[in-house]
Amino acid sequence: MNPLKKLWQKLHFALTGRFLCDTCRYDYGDACRRPQRPNAKTCPDYKPGK
Repeated sequence: MNPLKKLWQKLHFALTGRFLCDTCRYDYGDACRRPQRPNAKTCPDYKPGK
């Protein structure tokens, strides 16, 4: 994973207190099968969507 992307994701959680899954476009049904879901602080598949 890109180091800048990973840093941004960590900052997102630190500043908002929200997990990435809360705002990810893959946060529905079985679209995401990552073990970190629904409490991911970093994710290589994260795409903002909500």
